Amino acid sequence: MVVNGTTAPQRSAAGYSEVQASRLRVSLPLPEVLKNSFKVVDGPPSSSAGNSDEIAKLFPNLFGQPSAVLVPSDTSAAASDQTLKIGVVLSGGQAPGGHNVIAGLFDYLEERTKGSTLYGFRGGPAGIMNRKYVFLTPDFVHPYRNQGGFDMICSGRDKIETPEQFKKAEETVQKLDLDGLVVIGGDDSNTNACLLAENFREKKIQTRVIGCPKTIDGDLKCKEVPTSFGFDTACKIYAEMIGNVMVDARSTGKYYHFVRLMGRSASHITLECSLQTHPNITIIGEEIQQLISELNEILAHDVVDEGGMWKSKLSSQCLQLFEFLPQAIQEQLLLERDPHGNVQVAKIETEKMLIEMVEAELESRRKEGLYKNEFRGQSHFLGYEGRCGLPSNFDANYCYALGYAAGALLHSGKTGLISSVGNLSAPVEKWTVGGTALTSLMDVERRHGKFKPVIKKAMVELEGAPFKKFASMREEWALKNHYFSPGPLQFEGPTSNVTNHTLMLELRSYA
Repeated sequence: MVVNGTTAPQRSAAGYSEVQASRLRVSLPLPEVLKNSFKVVDGPPSSSAGNSDEIAKLFPNLFGQPSAVLVPSDTSAAASDQTLKIGVVLSGGQAPGGHNVIAGLFDYLEERTKGSTLYGFRGGPAGIMNRKYVFLTPDFVHPYRNQGGFDMICSGRDKIETPEQFKKAEETVQKLDLDGLVVIGGDDSNTNACLLAENFREKKIQTRVIGCPKTIDGDLKCKEVPTSFGFDTACKIYAEMIGNVMVDARSTGKYYHFVRLMGRSASHITLECSLQTHPNITIIGEEIQQLISELNEILAHDVVDEGGMWKSKLSSQCLQLFEFLPQAIQEQLLLERDPHGNVQVAKIETEKMLIEMVEAELESRRKEGLYKNEFRGQSHFLGYEGRCGLPSNFDANYCYALGYAAGALLHSGKTGLISSVGNLSAPVEKWTVGGTALTSLMDVERRHGKFKPVIKKAMVELEGAPFKKFASMREEWALKNHYFSPGPLQFEGPTSNVTNHTLMLELRSYA
């Protein structure tokens, strides 16, 4: 393989474990509509998730365009003799299944558009701007099928947002004569995909752009996009580890275990792992956001002075909460935000904070003669362990369908859509396939003190079915040990095709 004239690193199947090798041999099913001839049917004009007037101004060439669905047809509307030049990029943090999205896209081009070319941009969006790519061939793609990680072409967190960066992207897609670009990423990455689609259409550049929903956090979803890939796998990996800790706790009775999980501002992972393992206490962040929101505004506009005058800008309730927190946690809450304006929650050791708070409370009770036992807290942070594991059967199948669908949408001339696969509670053959208008997912959000277009984050809905299921059980879980150990991720057997509680409960509520 060649990357701009140099040899590209390539994974070798020779060094695989038996499990990796067995996954490599698995042939993936496709939704029935993608196996035969299909046509693309447009739905009604779309709007936005909020502030439609502002979104219409920001995306004048895309706003209002319909979402689309693929339906069976006697003859395919897309020309079978057409050859395409397509680019694909992985953007943002890793999520299990990303390689299968690329494999699905690759197979569509191989099977439906003979002679087409697929470029893999290396290192995320920076690869587009710097024109760093690799030609993807059958031999190159094969060792990554059903495997974890993003190391086929690697990812990055760069964004294409300044005029100079858009100019570089334009030069790349025109130099390579790209017909399409597939952006595999989360909410920010797909917002970027929409901005690229708008820019290319405005400049009358032929390159069309399709997004794919990726994030283990689970905060990129709606009725049309039921889940983001990677969430199912990550939660199962975390749930196994939590279950192991629970068995240890039951075996010794010596320690109280405090576990912190990934998820940024959304608590979908925490909620799902709770439903899978039944811990005594689960803290759902959607129930603590106001303090962080006020701190964001202060940090965007004011200097945090050592004398503490800045605290006068906090509401009384948030000030009381801030002062209640241990000094170390206060300092962590004031850390610089990440590139997306989020608190760097991975640096806030909330599990240790809770242990300190429990110790302080019990010491107070000890002095009053109300507590005489010993308390030993053990902290755990489960994060990167869940991001690059072998994808579950669900994620492997879902990602392959998403990639294949992205190829179909580009072949049909679509742009500014996110690949959408639905009816996920049914067998794969009965899954529905289409594309959802990216602008229909958008709102404007205040970041670093300014309003920007963003795909609206899907937070845990306190009136939603998954949270209600959890809420109905947590009082009993708090008082009695109903610990449940789901065990390791399964690829064969009775539980191998069981997907996560969150998705299933949400699909039932939609139905």
